[in-house]
Amino acid sequence: MNILHMKYAVEVANAGSINKASESLLIAQPNLSRSIKELEADLGITIFDRSAKGMVLTEEGERFIGYAKRILAQIDEVETMYKSGKVAKKQFSICVPRASYIADAFARFSKQIAQEPIELLYKETNSKRVINNILHSDYRLGIIRYAENYDKYFKSVFEEKGLNYELVTEFHYLLLMNKKSPLGKMGEIRYPDLSSYIEIAHADPYVPSLALSEVKKEELPDNIDRRIFVFERASQFELLSANTDTFMWVSPVPDTLLERYGLVQKRCCDNQRKYRDVLIYKKEYRLTELDHLFITELCKSKRLYVK
Repeated sequence: MNILHMKYAVEVANAGSINKASESLLIAQPNLSRSIKELEADLGITIFDRSAKGMVLTEEGERFIGYAKRILAQIDEVETMYKSGKVAKKQFSICVPRASYIADAFARFSKQIAQEPIELLYKETNSKRVINNILHSDYRLGIIRYAENYDKYFKSVFEEKGLNYELVTEFHYLLLMNKKSPLGKMGEIRYPDLSSYIEIAHADPYVPSLALSEVKKEELPDNIDRRIFVFERASQFELLSANTDTFMWVSPVPDTLLERYGLVQKRCCDNQRKYRDVLIYKKEYRLTELDHLFITELCKSKRLYVK
């Protein structure tokens, strides 16, 4: 397999077309197209579907490009290290659900890194993207969140994809709201009490195999008529802080964040559904010193905030 052809394929995937990739690579379009076909022939797979709209990665192509990006990054790292004499950067990468106790662990982990070249990648996203980023991108660790009734489904996915998995914690969602909200003053909160309020919710689904509409039905109570869907956690907190008519279902939130945004978290006695956060990584991957350091902080955070 030609490494140069691999670089060409990555550029075509990034550009989405032969035309754009040939311009950035300064290569004649026919030569670039021929190189991609030779690479596909060498590998025995179809990397791209060709159409009038451009070059679209096939499922096999997505997997290959993920590997190719990691290989090319390692080649660049080796060249930089030996040509410049610089020490190679240590790397840590993780994809996680939008969870404050995990973010707290990452913040404390970041304080402990040594005075040496290092890169940390921390991405909050949904379960489907966590799995894809572990399998096809440069992320080494992931944390998946799912309702316990999906446990069998997710474990079969982990086995099928060649992923190790370890339970981090189990919990019931809490209600998060402005401390000035009438909800915050109630001694006991039931589902009907939420009907007149606005729910702030994550804007993407939890379960890879289900459509968003199906997930909404199963994950959210049916008595809420007003919802604001937001991807970014800090914006969710800003909304809760500014609007006393809003609430949100969350995993346990550290006291420092509650104080910062003027929020309070409370249990809902009707909410019996249990959720699990599970750490995943490829079976062939060996945890690094940085990985172990983060996991230690994660366990501390779990003990502090997830009762």
